[in-house]
Amino acid sequence: MTRRFVFSISIGVLLASLWLTAQVKDFRPVTEPMLRNPAPGDWLNWRRTDNAWGYSPLDQINTRNVQQLQLAWSWAMDNTGAQEATPLVHDGVMYLPNPRGVIQALDAATGDLIWEYRPEGAKSSEGAGGEGNGVQRNIAIYGDKIFGTTNDAHIIALDARSGKLAWDRPVADSKLGYGYTSGPIVVRGKVIAGMTGCSRYKEDVCFISGHDAASGKELWRTSTVARPGEPGGDTWGDLPLAFRAGGDAWIPGSYDPEANLVYWGTAQAKPWARAVRGTDGDALYTNSTLALDPDTGKIKWYYQHLPGETQDMDEVFENILIDSGGRKSLFEMGKLGILWQLDRTTGAFIHATDLGYQNIVEVGPESGKVTYRKIPQIGVELEMCPSTAGFKDWRAMAFSPQTNALYIPMALNCEKATFGAVEKVIGKGGVGPVRRRDYKYPQSGGNLGEFLAMDTRSGKVLWRHRTPSPSNTAALATGGGLVIGGDWDRHMYAYDAATGKILWQTRLPTSGQGFPITYLANGKQYLAMPAGTGGGSWSTLIPSELAPELHQPKSGNTLLVFALPVSHNSESSLAVPPK
Repeated sequence: MTRRFVFSISIGVLLASLWLTAQVKDFRPVTEPMLRNPAPGDWLNWRRTDNAWGYSPLDQINTRNVQQLQLAWSWAMDNTGAQEATPLVHDGVMYLPNPRGVIQALDAATGDLIWEYRPEGAKSSEGAGGEGNGVQRNIAIYGDKIFGTTNDAHIIALDARSGKLAWDRPVADSKLGYGYTSGPIVVRGKVIAGMTGCSRYKEDVCFISGHDAASGKELWRTSTVARPGEPGGDTWGDLPLAFRAGGDAWIPGSYDPEANLVYWGTAQAKPWARAVRGTDGDALYTNSTLALDPDTGKIKWYYQHLPGETQDMDEVFENILIDSGGRKSLFEMGKLGILWQLDRTTGAFIHATDLGYQNIVEVGPESGKVTYRKIPQIGVELEMCPSTAGFKDWRAMAFSPQTNALYIPMALNCEKATFGAVEKVIGKGGVGPVRRRDYKYPQSGGNLGEFLAMDTRSGKVLWRHRTPSPSNTAALATGGGLVIGGDWDRHMYAYDAATGKILWQTRLPTSGQGFPITYLANGKQYLAMPAGTGGGSWSTLIPSELAPELHQPKSGNTLLVFALPVSHNSESSLAVPPK
């Protein structure tokens, strides 16, 4: 359906916000069935679908013609913060999160601006976690609203037609360090988001909360750190509530409609080292996958990947839902490069596949039992692989049902670390000081980056591609037999999903960074790649320290959108989305 837009370019001020007053015409509200089963040409969820595959069935762009890709349009995003964006696309309109709470609606075929929401006085908080400075990884859409989160711990809703602020709900006190770096998901009329900025000592703990989509009213709140006297509370020893920190839920969740469970990862306990935080127990529910009832927030099951984690090895990342080997499974990989397979109905451990790069823990592949090889002591240097940046971080994996493979962006780095003490004082705390000396993973062939394909059934590595700089985008898989990724040194790649052969590549203005997507607008397939700066130690420390010969981008947050030439005749059966 061809869309027309009204461009009345006046700027108004309402409720301490600015927006461009053009409108999305003929907007179709997004229903619950549409979210659960998006049209092939739309990208309605963080990873397109509830199962977090990062996969699109579109095949106009495929292994036979990808070499013809050309830049269709580009968009300069805000340069006032880190950029790790995931665009959403609905009926040919793109909704784009920018740093520091800015959200824009664009014509997805041309890149023309429809409206812009720009909060006044946008603040960064400790919630940015050192990688943030205003990062906004994703937004959500439901009904006639766009939902976002802010660095000062608010959830907001915008009118999807105009960008006007519909409601703004403070969720936590940013003065205590709380803030969001990822946006929400929407399930059964509830906006669900995970809080971060949880490292400071205070009489409170981190949480995931559910809110009414119509009003923003909080409906439930689930702590990610077990409180004294509650189930799991004794796993923190005798530490009082004020000194139980961590458990940030800083990556969006997944959803299984059949089981009616939302799956969310939690980060490690803070400070990082056990000796510093003063506990040697499991420290529930940190470094865990939680299965929550979306209606009540009740924890139905949990699985703690690394009990009592002690070296900043997050297991907080995306939970990918795949039926594999006759089991309704959940796959997750954290910083150690260990792929965990769980039964997503019960939380039972199924299998663990260790890539063999890390030297911190032993994991029983059939039992899941974790034994630590290295436990840091205060003031004593410890050599470990990976570094605290991790082999795998927020750059999400993708799954292709065509190959039954996961595609995994990685950084190959290690560290000589010396952990320091933290004064136990309310209002202080944090992750704990670490003096670090980084070096390249010894078996990397001098490379810092890897893009790897792994068979989900056997755990076998199917192919890998190594680069001088870290892989720095999420992976995207498509029905055209392609996998898309990018590295810190400004390369964007289209791989053959089956063989790993690079079929097309181009150079971006800055580091590939964020979550690439593909979509249809006016029946034509487009491929969108974010580029930018920030993004944690992968982007701010590791490359500059270990690959100083590479270009060091300082700014340039951008969205670049590619398509086949106008003269190209599509062979796709998915050219026109359903009305």
